[in-house]
Amino acid sequence: MDKIYLDHVSYVYSRGTPYEQVALDDVSLGIREGCITGIIGHTGSGKSTMMQLLNGLIKPNAGRVLIDGYDINSTVTDVYDAWSEREEYAPLSPRKRKKKMQAEIRERKSKLCFRIGLVMQYPEYQLFEETVYADIAFGPRNMGLGEEEIRTRVLEAAAFCDVGEELLNKSPFDLSGGQKRRVALAGVIAMRPEVLVLDEPAAGLDPLGRTFIFEGIRAYQRKTGSTVLIVSHSMEDMARYSDDVVVLAGAKILRQGTREEVFAHVEELAETGLDVPQITHLMRLLRERGIDAPKNVYTVAEATAALKELFLRGGDGR
Repeated sequence: MDKIYLDHVSYVYSRGTPYEQVALDDVSLGIREGCITGIIGHTGSGKSTMMQLLNGLIKPNAGRVLIDGYDINSTVTDVYDAWSEREEYAPLSPRKRKKKMQAEIRERKSKLCFRIGLVMQYPEYQLFEETVYADIAFGPRNMGLGEEEIRTRVLEAAAFCDVGEELLNKSPFDLSGGQKRRVALAGVIAMRPEVLVLDEPAAGLDPLGRTFIFEGIRAYQRKTGSTVLIVSHSMEDMARYSDDVVVLAGAKILRQGTREEVFAHVEELAETGLDVPQITHLMRLLRERGIDAPKNVYTVAEATAALKELFLRGGDGR
C-alpha cells in the first residue's frame, strides 16, 4: 500500500520569468508504507523539491500530493462534493458547511508538519534553542503535549539518537558536528512522525559518522514501522539501507522499484552519470572474466558471503 502518492506533479521555479527552471515535470510516484525509500540523482534533478512538496512547504504547479489518499493541498472546492455526504456535514447549510470544511482543511495542514518529519541537509543549522533539551522538546511542545509527555519523548528520542543525558542541559552550539546532527534528528523523531524525510542526512560526516546515522535511521524504521525517505548521492548507502530506490534525472523519474530492480540497469544509470555501488560493479567485472559471481550483490557483506559460497562450491575452502 502506498503511504504517499505523487499524481502527475510538476513544479517550476521562477515561473513566467526569464529565470524559469523546471524542477519536476509530470512526476507520478508511489512510496510504499513501512519501507525505506532512497531518492537518488544529480544536483538539480528535483530531489530536494520533491521533499519540500511532501511536507507542504511548497505547492505543485500541477498535480496532487496524496498522503494516505488525501490531497494535502486540497481546497473546499476540491472536497466539497465528497465531504458533503459525511454525517457531520450533511445537515448543515451550504454556508456553514463550507466554513466547517475550511476549518478542517486548516487543521489538517497545521498537523501535517507533525505527521511528516523533515530533516534538511546539514540539520545542525536547524538548532536554535538555549539547551539541547529545549531544542528536542520544541516540536512536542508545539504539538500541545503536557510537560510529562514532552519529557518522556525528549528522553526517548535522545537515547535513540545516542544523545547522552549529560548533554541535555548544554548549549547545542557547544557540541561537535556529529552530536549536533544527532540532536537535530532527535528533535524530529520526538514528534513520532508517520513519515520521516531526510535530505542528505550524512552529508559532510566521516565514514564512522555516516554509518552511525544510517544505522540509527534503519533501527528507528524497524522499531516504529514508519515510512522513511532518504535523499542521497551515495549509491553505496542507498544500496545498503534502502528497500526501494527512485532515480531522478532531468526533472523526471528515470527508474523506480526495489533496489534490485533499479541497480540491475547498470548501463542506463551510467548514461545519466550515475553508477551502481562499487561492489556491484566489481561483481560485474568478475562475471565478464568468466567467474560465476551473482548479480544481486550490493554491499560488502553480501559480496563476502557470495564469494565465500562460490569458493566453497568450487572446492576451495580457504
